[in-house]
This record gives sequence, structure tokens and C-alpha cells, in this order.
Amino acid sequence: MASKAEKKKKPEKVPEKILILGGTREASILAGELVAAGHDVSTSLAGRTKEPEPIAGKLRIGGFGGAEKLAAFLTREGFTRMIDATHPFAEKISANAIEAAAIANIPLDIRLRKPWRKIPGDQWIEVMSLEEARDILPTGARALLALGSQHINVFASRDDVHFVVRMVDKPEEPLTLPRHDVIMMKPGDVASEKALFASHRLTHIVSRNSGGKGAQAKLAAARELGLPVVMIQRPILDKAE
Repeated sequence: MASKAEKKKKPEKVPEKILILGGTREASILAGELVAAGHDVSTSLAGRTKEPEPIAGKLRIGGFGGAEKLAAFLTREGFTRMIDATHPFAEKISANAIEAAAIANIPLDIRLRKPWRKIPGDQWIEVMSLEEARDILPTGARALLALGSQHINVFASRDDVHFVVRMVDKPEEPLTLPRHDVIMMKPGDVASEKALFASHRLTHIVSRNSGGKGAQAKLAAARELGLPVVMIQRPILDKAE
């Protein structure tokens, strides 16, 4: 006969085989938590960063080629769950994830970063596209482009603006920006961001509202220095809906 302790014992959770669509700091943290909990975890990265930080579990680099191929991969590899923890602006892969999960008939969890919220002292100029951000910069501005490398060339037509481009990986081809400096560094803390902004005599910051803590220091630095931030908002129908 089972003891009272045995009757009260909760059933152990069955380990899952989980695919995380990653590329964010939060995705890396989540992978570590799930691996520690005993799950078989694979993280898929798009491959834009040449030397990504170490991630717990297995790592896959590169795209899938669309929703149907992603679904085929999920089925072939026996995944029981998928988590979309990609960048909030990664609309294409998120749309593919929804479709692929339905085809493969597995659960999909969406872990979307909360957007940054404007607070007293912020001088945000809110726009809805890269093109609008480009066009709103005044002549003679010195602007930090805190954007992914694939979004830089949109600003190439502004030969009346000096751009400072921050990158983690050296660009494979010269940037098409007429007037610019490239700095190879990751975002720092508020003090280092203020020093960077001052040394380059910046007048504007251009950023997408990606949320998260990793790049938030630049907003605090801009607030303390009184610099306007051209903030590109997320699409109205984002992937959380």
C-alpha cells in the first residue's frame, strides 16, 4: 500500500525537445533555464552575428527557407515544442513560426520583449519606419545609428548628415553612407554611452523600439544629455497579436 508521501508526490515533468528561435539575450537566458530543467534544447540563430555568445544546449545557424521547410525540420527532428524569442522586429520568421507550428501540430510559445516606454525627460521623435526616421533628421545632424547592419543603407541618401554606426562585426562591404564613422563595440553602460555620445558630438540617436535591458543604457544617456531619440515604433500588428 502506497504511503501518504507517495500519494502526495507530484508526477515528474516529462523532458521536452524544444526549438528556440533565438538571437536575443532573453533567448539565451531561456535556453539555459530549460537545459537546467532537463529539456533537450536547440537554439536557432539567423547567423548575422559572426561569433555569437555561448548558449546552453545545441546551436543551429542559418535560416530554414520558409514556413513549410521549418515545419518539415520540426517534424523530422522530433521537436515537441517551439519558442519564438526572436527580435521584436523579426516579423518574417515570426510569421513563419506561427504557420510552421500549425503544420507540424506542435505548441508555439511567443516570448516578446516589452517595448520601451517614454518617461519624463525623454525627447523621443516617434516614427513608424526606417524611411521616416531617415527623412526626419535635420540637415547638419550627427546621428548614431543604433540599428542592425542590414538597415544602415536606407540612410545613404542623406549626404547632409554625419552618421556614427555602431557594429559588433566588421561589415563585409564598405557602407554606402556618404559621411560616417564606424565604431566596433557593443552597447555599454550609461556612463560609457554618454562618453561616446560626447566624443562624437552627437545630436541625435536613431533606434528601433526593440525593448530589453541590453541596449537601454543609450536611452538613459540620451535623456541625461538632452539628446532627441528618433524612435522607430513596432508595427501596429506585431507578432504578439
